[in-house]
Amino acid sequence: MATIAAPAGGARSGAGPEWGGFEENIQGGGSAVIDMENMDDTSGSSFEDMGELHQRLREEEVDADAAAAEEEDGEFLGMKGFKGQLSRQVADQMWQAGKRQASRAFSLYANIDILRPYFDVEPAQVRSRLLESMIPIKMVNFPQKIAGELYGPLMLVFTLVAILLHGMKTSDTIIREGTLMGTAIGTCFGYWLGVSSFIYFLAYLCNAQITMLQMLALLGYGLFGHCIVLFITYNIHLHALFYLFWLLVGGLSTLRMVAVLVSRTVGPTQRLLLCGTLAALHMLFLLYLHFAYHKVVEGILDTLEGPNIPPMQRVPRDIPAALPAARLPATVLNATAKAVMAG
Repeated sequence: MATIAAPAGGARSGAGPEWGGFEENIQGGGSAVIDMENMDDTSGSSFEDMGELHQRLREEEVDADAAAAEEEDGEFLGMKGFKGQLSRQVADQMWQAGKRQASRAFSLYANIDILRPYFDVEPAQVRSRLLESMIPIKMVNFPQKIAGELYGPLMLVFTLVAILLHGMKTSDTIIREGTLMGTAIGTCFGYWLGVSSFIYFLAYLCNAQITMLQMLALLGYGLFGHCIVLFITYNIHLHALFYLFWLLVGGLSTLRMVAVLVSRTVGPTQRLLLCGTLAALHMLFLLYLHFAYHKVVEGILDTLEGPNIPPMQRVPRDIPAALPAARLPATVLNATAKAVMAG
């Protein structure tokens, strides 16, 4: 027993340097004590490492969700941009189409077919309508027919412009602002369009059954009497002849228009207002054209001022300085009278 234990003791003694610390710990106390301060706290199985791992996983999940959201936003923005581009293209096409339609509407050469029905008339029809414009109608119980064309009225307005221009030239009319042609065109077309619009407005207030086109045609053909009267009286300067034609020819054309309006208006008050206004404007316009651009104006001026009195002019003259003050005014008057008589 002793022999066997010796090697074990030798072995223990031989292993003393390697197991010395362990033996000291065993010999130092009767119980096993674990020193927590000497433990390594960097182990991967600690709670802190688990928390960091969980936090890292959550951050990765958040990053993945953000990336997916960005991809979805990119797809949405791409679809939205495509829709915006498509809407802009549609709006641009609509704008171009509207622009083309507007340019066609305001271009006379591109839309000549629109005006063709208003000027598509035979010369025989125009001639018959000119004659009818001088014959008053008797049947006013039902609406009378009005020509729905503008060829005849437009030609009559241009004829009146030519006659008025002839009267201006023969009466030596001087236009300080503008030209004779511009004045004649403005006067005739201004009356035709302005009075037609005004009478159409009154007709609307009086509940008359007439359109703007019919009013233009009615008043345009009513200028035929004015053309006849002015053409004769501008070449034959007789006051009695003018008043005779003014009452007969101008009155007949005016009565024709009044009868047509009476047949299309209901109510005595409305008829009186509408027809009285048209008759007064039409007859007064003929008087204006005659007396404003006619040689009778020069005749009136000659009657008032005298035919042989020259215009007053300043004449240079010498006044003697030796004359007394009392005789000075008489001398000046005598010199002025002599200068006038000499002129």
